[in-house]
Amino acid sequence: MSESSAETVRVLVVDDDALVRGALVMMLDGTNGIAVVAEAADGDEVPAAVDAHFPDLVLMDLRMPRVDGIVAIRRLRARPNPPEVVVLTTFDTDEDVLHALRAGASGFVLKDTPPARIVDAVKRVAAGDPILSPGITRRLMDRAATQAGAHKEAQSTLDRLSPREYDVMLAVAQGKANADIAAELFMSVATVKAHISHILTKLELGNRTQIALLAHDAGLA
Repeated sequence: MSESSAETVRVLVVDDDALVRGALVMMLDGTNGIAVVAEAADGDEVPAAVDAHFPDLVLMDLRMPRVDGIVAIRRLRARPNPPEVVVLTTFDTDEDVLHALRAGASGFVLKDTPPARIVDAVKRVAAGDPILSPGITRRLMDRAATQAGAHKEAQSTLDRLSPREYDVMLAVAQGKANADIAAELFMSVATVKAHISHILTKLELGNRTQIALLAHDAGLA
């Protein structure tokens, strides 16, 4: 494992399988722009590793013997200025995906994903661009939109937004990057970022992925 420069994404790898963990460390630590600064074998080791090494992103397994990934993500995202989280798992049931994203993960990637795509997911999420493995997104959104009671509750929550915030929320839900949102809505990128920050605060959400989930719950995308 190596330390990193200010431009490098600092990663904590969390997986209870030592062979998988070792392979991920070798793969990521040999990539330009990424440095693995710590490893953990279970979710209960994450807080101490984060406190000691200050990662920008946590690559998190879901199924672990003591503290599973969902609980670990929820605890991590409740901390001040938490790192981003990408789930890397062999499990892709609707419940696993939905629970991980609602807990605060910004990405969900399967372990059979090609290494180059795993590296790309780490870099994109660290840059603020949520990512899901191909095939997961549509199924997840269909599930979220049909959950009992979710539709009305989501619509009521979105009513808190101003008209301009609502426009930005829709663009985020469509997966658009900040620069594209700025061009479409005739505002600066800095203004887009400010609106997104206000939306997250006003709706008590943790990241852009949760904005998208809420929009789909409301039947808007």
